[in-house]
Amino acid sequence: MNASVLHSADSRGLADHGWLKSRHTFSFSNYHDPERMHFGALRVLNDDCVAPGMGFSTHPHSNMEIISIVMEGELEHKDSMGTVSRIKEGDVQVMSAGSGVSHSEYNASDTLPVRFLQIWIFPNQKNVSPRYDQISLENSNLNDQFHQIVSPNSSDNGVWIHQSAWLYMGNFAKGVATDYSLKLKGNGAYFFILEGEFRVNETQLRRRDGLGIPEMETIHIESLKDNSKILVIEVPLI
Repeated sequence: MNASVLHSADSRGLADHGWLKSRHTFSFSNYHDPERMHFGALRVLNDDCVAPGMGFSTHPHSNMEIISIVMEGELEHKDSMGTVSRIKEGDVQVMSAGSGVSHSEYNASDTLPVRFLQIWIFPNQKNVSPRYDQISLENSNLNDQFHQIVSPNSSDNGVWIHQSAWLYMGNFAKGVATDYSLKLKGNGAYFFILEGEFRVNETQLRRRDGLGIPEMETIHIESLKDNSKILVIEVPLI
């Protein structure tokens, strides 16, 4: 992989099941585009909205690092490891599926939708023991800087996964400029605009646009609107 890839928000796959509306950045379920299978180890980036009281019934996963970031509302999680939890706005959840785990996810509200990002990353180890973790960003400072939410290291900020991958989030005021430097040489970085508008290097990105940049060690980012929010997903280019 040697060229940047731009995925505009309206080019994503769409699934509308009534109770679930989902936009798929990469091929998923009934949406298949051979040019959009993954960005390195980043396999899935789904932008999900689940209707009140509805959700995903119990289903299995294996050998995948699954990260959920709740943007609005609350998600109720239950799994075969005995975990029962609620993931609310500003929370980050990770589930290392490893040798196999089953789980369900439901909207915890009977009146309000829940909106969350579902991110799958290929692991660097197979058949590990399944595990679950969750953090809150409620008291974290994301203003005008990148805040680490996922890493390969259990001693770092955020949750950890079985992959040499890092995720950061930041909320930026208009005109704030910064650089993102790769944590590991040879990785690539995928930038996903949560809200507002940014210029990433020379590319202007709006809400829910995505841009993957391979092997560029330092990337320049500038916020073009107040209250702009961005997610950075750094992954190996497998």
